[in-house]
Amino acid sequence: MAKDTSKKDGVTLPPYFNIDPDAALTELGDPTGTQGFAAIAEGCAKGRADLSSRGLNEEGQKNLRLFSTWEITRYLIPVAQAHFRRVLKAHPELPQGRSETEGGAKWFTLDEVLKLRAHFGAQGSKAKNYLPYRPENVPAKLVAVANFKGGVGKTSTAAHLAMSAALDGYRVLVIDLDSQGSMTSIFGGKVEDEWNTAFPLIARHYGEHLRTENQRRLDRGEAPQPIDDVLSDAMKMSSADVIQTTHWPNIDLIGAQLNLYWAEFQIPVWRMAARTWKLWDALTDRLEADGVLNDYDIVFIDTPPALGYLTINGLSAADILLVPMGASFLEFDSTGRFFDMLHSTFASIEDGENLAARALGRPEMGFEWDAVRAVITRYDAAQQGELAALMQAYMGPVLSPHKQDFTALIGQAGEQVNGIYEADYRDFNRETYARGRETFDATYAAFKRLLIGVWRRAELEAAQG
Repeated sequence: MAKDTSKKDGVTLPPYFNIDPDAALTELGDPTGTQGFAAIAEGCAKGRADLSSRGLNEEGQKNLRLFSTWEITRYLIPVAQAHFRRVLKAHPELPQGRSETEGGAKWFTLDEVLKLRAHFGAQGSKAKNYLPYRPENVPAKLVAVANFKGGVGKTSTAAHLAMSAALDGYRVLVIDLDSQGSMTSIFGGKVEDEWNTAFPLIARHYGEHLRTENQRRLDRGEAPQPIDDVLSDAMKMSSADVIQTTHWPNIDLIGAQLNLYWAEFQIPVWRMAARTWKLWDALTDRLEADGVLNDYDIVFIDTPPALGYLTINGLSAADILLVPMGASFLEFDSTGRFFDMLHSTFASIEDGENLAARALGRPEMGFEWDAVRAVITRYDAAQQGELAALMQAYMGPVLSPHKQDFTALIGQAGEQVNGIYEADYRDFNRETYARGRETFDATYAAFKRLLIGVWRRAELEAAQG
């Protein structure tokens, strides 16, 4: 009988004792060279394609599920089911839905739900908010979701807020600035290269600045700086060239893929060549110039998990900054350092700009966000209640009092390559679905209060002139 080396004098030893060097060598395998990374990446790509295909139709596209009468009247349009049915019967021109069985429940596409909501908004009780609040003549609000700590639910939080807003009736644009492209995958985006990302918008902004500077150089009798093919091509593009539709009728996407990371190397080169170029305004200026902020209600920006040039663009563009974080010491510590780095970065930009502004007698500039909130995600009240309370005490109102619970629904929906709002509630235990949806609905409610407050302030300021 083989000797059990995991025990000594009848006591079970920890697994790191008595490891046989020869056995360890046998298990080690060959060394890995650079090409080994390619093989690993290929295997992951095949697995990713396999998993992603589970959420695709026969044409290789994502389809958004249907919504039942029960779900519509409980979560989307605040009317009783009986009244909902009476309205449909009285208005045959409205979407009537479809039944999967004879006499069964009616199911509707989200596009049909939006049409029904519009009808109730026009014809229904004025005491109910059938249509989401959106003041006139006020541009879309941009929301950046950022943290340089990985694993805090940054992308999933941004995606679910975008889906929540779409179900609420808002027109949503999602901008993926993370070259990993996770947000793009969630919404089924197809991005061939950096020319289908936000890169050409930033490049065009620089190209137009360079063209203006070159005219000034010529006026002074100086030689202009060359405008290369990259800039020439970018200056022919607009936001419409990179915005793509998704399987959600009221969510569009500017996607990302690995080549977008090239911008992190190219932007500082441009900045060194033209020190007067305000790179942090590139994304904002292009979205405004292309009329994007009039075409949508909310723009969600998913940033990379690092404070690079793309993140600076996303944060600078934002009216609202959301910082997801876990209720752990390491994530609390990391998030604090993230805010410290935000202060250092933007204060440095302000100092540099205002030094020149004062010398030239021009108005000074300063960054400002309408609201900044940290949000605890993946929360376990039984294990993290005390630490969460301590974090709330130190962060005060910056930390949202709402905590997004981790529930079984999150994991189950993820296995089906869906957001929780994309998952059919019939695939889950009804209690699990209701509990899981409840925490995400509460997260959206906390965000929507911020959004409405920001819009209301802007509305009142506009009314005052």
